[in-house]
Amino acid sequence: MKKPDARTRILDAAQALFFERGYSEVGINEIIARADTAKASFYQHFPSKEALCEAWLDSIHYRSVVRMEATLAGSGTPEEKIRAFFIHLGNFLEANHFRGCPFSNTSAVIDTGCDGIRQHIIRHKQSVREFLLTLSREICPEDSAATRLADTLFLLYSGATAEAQNARALWPVESACAAVSQLCESANFRTFSNPTVSA
Repeated sequence: MKKPDARTRILDAAQALFFERGYSEVGINEIIARADTAKASFYQHFPSKEALCEAWLDSIHYRSVVRMEATLAGSGTPEEKIRAFFIHLGNFLEANHFRGCPFSNTSAVIDTGCDGIRQHIIRHKQSVREFLLTLSREICPEDSAATRLADTLFLLYSGATAEAQNARALWPVESACAAVSQLCESANFRTFSNPTVSA
């Protein structure tokens, strides 16, 4: 069997190590050793660890976008598609031993100089919000209500991800999934209103 090219091996090694221990806890030399390549080869493909992280996040983002586009194009009601999105989250977290969201985990450890990485994180989070907004617009005829529903779903999704990671259990995702039906039903009957936040 042909050995993968150096760039692929480096990306595969980075994905495994960044996912296992986090971006800040992994050094270039360890990635090079895991990838079984030379340091010169590493820098030929990635000028820095930051550039490698951007490529890693980009590969995850691409797979996510493909899945979201397939969900939008598939059959089912908007509520069913949103619920399927949350169910996939649970499957993803369980399959990866509740390590959480690679974008959120990376965001928590990078410094202010990592603008490229930060932009990749923002882009991905925005794509999830846009996905939920597209489905929310099919539920709510009024754009303001659709935006509120989408933002609530996004925060529910993000919170469930974080708490499932903290608890290393599926119950936060299961609870969030149950709440999806209530939110969508409220939106359908136009009872989904903008809450008043008091100090």
